[in-house]
Amino acid sequence: MTDDTFNSEQGIHTDFKERMTYGDYLQLDALLSSQKRLSGHHDEMLFIIIHHVSELWLKLMIHEIQGAINAIKQHDLGSSFKMLARVSRVQTQIIHAWDVLSTLTPAEYMEFRDRLGNASGFQSYQYRLVEFVLGYKTPFILDIYEKEPEIQGILQQAYHQPGLYDVAIQAVAKEGFPINKDVLERDFSETYQKDGSVEDAWLEIYKNVDKYWDLYELGEKLVDVEDGFQQWRFRHMKTVERIIGHKTGTGGSSGVGYLKKVLEHYFFPELWEIRTRL
Repeated sequence: MTDDTFNSEQGIHTDFKERMTYGDYLQLDALLSSQKRLSGHHDEMLFIIIHHVSELWLKLMIHEIQGAINAIKQHDLGSSFKMLARVSRVQTQIIHAWDVLSTLTPAEYMEFRDRLGNASGFQSYQYRLVEFVLGYKTPFILDIYEKEPEIQGILQQAYHQPGLYDVAIQAVAKEGFPINKDVLERDFSETYQKDGSVEDAWLEIYKNVDKYWDLYELGEKLVDVEDGFQQWRFRHMKTVERIIGHKTGTGGSSGVGYLKKVLEHYFFPELWEIRTRL
């Protein structure tokens, strides 16, 4: 940009002695000083930044999913659609983040992997919180955060609350569909298990789209989120395999083996089952 271009913009503020700047608002000093390499290796910066960026996107996903849960509870399905659509857009960003990390070669990663100790993405509490708000509850995960009682408290709260699919099923029941009482009054600290009455209800909704348009749209938004999550899990697994093969993860998991297993889990199983029955 030339000096003439700047000079033509007479209204641009340049005196910020008493005003908030862009950096102040975003607290960039704190954000950009958080990338501290533990080795002298050039590529450790890539590794740290990818994980920082992913955690920020996870934070927004949690914010939007929790907002969608509250909107569905209030029968404001329109607002929930916007929030869930945003979640899907965020998911495209964290999926593509693996493309950047995959530029890290096995030899490069081995140069600083030992500096991680037992630190691992397996311990990301925000990732676990996403799983919890989507309804996948794993009690042993809570033990990881015993030394961080505030974080453990956040997870404990989400662990006992209904997830996104629970409130979606409740919305279906409110429209008069006969959902099993055991499903509606279930222990929300347990991972959801598929139910015939829920599957029959979704099947009826999908066979009568015009009559149940809002519920149909809700079902499709849920499928979008699950599809994106599965793509993220797959890209995670393939990136790990590409960089470390089948080595044990730094956090003690089986690495690629563990990541392949979680690919088999469905958050919203009936919404996938009905596609065969339609």
